[in-house]
Amino acid sequence: MKISLNWLREYVDIEMPRNELLDRLTMIGLICEKWTETPDGDTVFDIETYANRPDTLGHLGIAREISAMTGFPLKERIHPVVELPIPTSEIVEVQVLDEDLCPRYTGFVVKGVKIGPSPENLRKKIEAMGLKPINNVVDASNAVLFATGQPIHMFDLEKVAGPRVVVRRAKKGEALRTLDGKNAALGPDMLVIADEKRPVAVAGVIGGEESGITEATRDVFIESAVFDPASIRRTRKALEIQTDACYRFERGADIGFAPEAAAMAASLLCSFGGRVSKGLVDIYPKPRKAKELVLRSLRTADLLGVAVPDAFIEKTLVALGFSVKPSAQGSWRVLVPSFRVDIEREADLIEEIARFFGYDRIPAVVASLGILDPVASDRLQIGRLSQQFFHFGFDEVVNASFADPDKETVLGTGRRPVTLRNPFSVHAAILRTTLLGGLLVNLRHNQNHGTEAVHIFEIGEVFSWADESRHVEELTLGLLSAGPLGLPQWSRPPAAANFHHLKGSLESALGALRYAMLVYEPAEHPSFEEGSALAVLYKGERIGIMGRVRDAICETYGAAGPAFAVEIALGVLLEKKAGTFAYEPSPKVPAVVRDLSFFVARDVSYQDIKSAVERAAVKFLESFDVIDRYAGPNNPPGQTSLSMRFVYRNPQATLLAEEADKSEQKILKTLKAAFKIELRKGGGA
Repeated sequence: MKISLNWLREYVDIEMPRNELLDRLTMIGLICEKWTETPDGDTVFDIETYANRPDTLGHLGIAREISAMTGFPLKERIHPVVELPIPTSEIVEVQVLDEDLCPRYTGFVVKGVKIGPSPENLRKKIEAMGLKPINNVVDASNAVLFATGQPIHMFDLEKVAGPRVVVRRAKKGEALRTLDGKNAALGPDMLVIADEKRPVAVAGVIGGEESGITEATRDVFIESAVFDPASIRRTRKALEIQTDACYRFERGADIGFAPEAAAMAASLLCSFGGRVSKGLVDIYPKPRKAKELVLRSLRTADLLGVAVPDAFIEKTLVALGFSVKPSAQGSWRVLVPSFRVDIEREADLIEEIARFFGYDRIPAVVASLGILDPVASDRLQIGRLSQQFFHFGFDEVVNASFADPDKETVLGTGRRPVTLRNPFSVHAAILRTTLLGGLLVNLRHNQNHGTEAVHIFEIGEVFSWADESRHVEELTLGLLSAGPLGLPQWSRPPAAANFHHLKGSLESALGALRYAMLVYEPAEHPSFEEGSALAVLYKGERIGIMGRVRDAICETYGAAGPAFAVEIALGVLLEKKAGTFAYEPSPKVPAVVRDLSFFVARDVSYQDIKSAVERAAVKFLESFDVIDRYAGPNNPPGQTSLSMRFVYRNPQATLLAEEADKSEQKILKTLKAAFKIELRKGGGA
C-alpha cells in the first residue's frame, strides 16, 4: 500500500525524522518495504499491512495508527457542499433487491459538474499512488478510495436509464462492456448495478463503459456501498478482473463509513462547480449492532506475561477508535468500531495492546507449569501408539473376533479357546486367541489383489478360558510386515521387510510413549521359525513374542512369506507406568563421534553388548548404537561383523581428543573381556 507522507499530514501531525517514523511503524507491525522521494518533496512509503486489516488500506487508517502511536490526535475533517433544494430521491430512484450481497447502499447526485483537469493538489495525490490523472471526477473517486479505503463509483446520470439504480443479480445471458474495454459475460451469481434496462456496472468490481464519466458529463450519481466480500471475490475471479476497489471490498469494507465517503466525494465535486442533492440515499435495512467485548487486565497480563497499566490500555484503545467503558475493577466493556472487521474476541484486543505497549517490553520467559504431563488414559495412549505406527508406514486393520478352530490350532498359542454356541460358520466357531491369524488373512487378501508391501497392525482383544468357570479378554497389539519397505525407486530396489525393521518400529513407538527399553531373550514358539523368535520383556516381565512367521503357517493361510510379526500384551504394558517427561536443553558443546567395527561370536546378542557397555559406566559416553551388521561368508567361522557408533560429550566443556580416546579404550577393553571381540582392520582404536 502506497502512503504519501504529505497526505498523512492532512490527518495527523507527524513531527519526527523519517527513519524514526519507519522504525516506530515497524514496531506496531506496519512494515515499510521501500520508500521514494517525489520531485515536489513528498515521501511515498510502500507499507506492508496486515492481510486482515482492510482499515489500513487507506491514509486515514494509517494515520489512526500513527495517532495512537504518537499521542497526536486525528485532525477533524469536514466536507462542505453546495446543496440543491431537490431531494436525492426525487432525482434518482434506488432499489436494492439483494440485501445479503449488498447490506448497505448510499448515494448522492451532483449536478452541474465541470469536467476538466484535476487541481494540482489532487493531481499530486493521484500521481503519488502510482496512477495517471484522468479528469477531476475520476481522480476524486480515486482520492476517496486511497484516502479512506472505501471504494466509491461515479455514474454519468444522463446515461442511467430512468434514472433508476437497481442493485440485483445478473440475469442469464446479460453482458457488460467494462471501463477497461473488455466484454464481460455475467452470471446469475454475480451482483450488478443496473438501470431500468441493463447492467451499468459489476458491483464492487468495475464500472461499465456506457455509464462512465466523459468530458460531456454534467450530472453525476455517487455510489458508496458495502458488498459481500465472498461474492466480490467469486465475481472478480470468474471475470479475471483485479481492481483497487475489489481488492478492498473482498477484505471487508467499513459498513459504517459509506455515508461519510459519499459526502467526501460530493464535497470534492462541489469544488468543481457542482451542487449536491438534498439528503443522502441510504438503504440499510438491517443495521448491524456494534460488537461488544469484555477485556480484563488480568487476562491481558496472563497472555502477555507482563502487567500493562490500566491507563495505558484505555488510552490505546480509545486512540484506535474503540469505545471503552469500565465494567468492574480491572475490566472494561469495549465496543468495536465498524472499521475493525478483524476484532473477534478478547485476545484480539490484547494483541492491539501488545503492539503499542511494545513487543520489546514483553519479557522472554518460559511460563512455569504446575503439571507438565498429566497421566494419560489408556484410550489416549492407544491413540498415540497408533499415530506412531502410522509414522513408520504401518496401516491399521480391524478384524472380527471370530476364528477358524483348525487354523487357530496351527498357530499354537497354548490358550484354551472360547467356543461359540451358535456360530454363523464352522470357520468362525471360536473367539480368537491371537491377532496373528487375522493379520495373515489380511496379508493373503492384499497379496491376492496385487499389493506386495503389506505392513499392518491391529489393536484388539483376544479371548481364552482362565479356568473352568471364567474366560478373560486381553488387550493385544499385533504387527505384521511383509514385502518391500517404502516406495520403489529407479536407482535401487527397496529393502525387503525384515526382523530389524519390525523390532525398531516397535521400540520407537513405545519409546515415544516414554516406556523404558524393551529386553529380548531367545525363545521358541509354534508360530515362528526355529531360531528366529524372541521373547519381549518389559522390566523383567514377559509381555510378547516376535519373529519370522513359519512358512508352513503362511501357506496354511494362503499367504506368501517371508512375513515377520510381533504380538504384545498391550493391556499388561499399559498397566505399567510410563516414564515422566524430562526436559533436556540442547547441548552447547560439540560431540565426538567414534566408530568401532569388530567381529563377535554369533551367539552374542546386541542386548548382551548393550548391557556390558552400560555396566562399564564409561565417562562422557552419551549414546551408542549399531550402524551396520554383516553375517556373510567372508567373516571368520562363527563370527558376526558389527559396526557401532559411540557419541561422547562433556556437557561442561569441549571434549578433548585425549578424553575421548580414554573412554573409547575403556569400551574396547570391556568388550574384549566380556566377548573376546576382534577389531576389524581399520575398525577403530
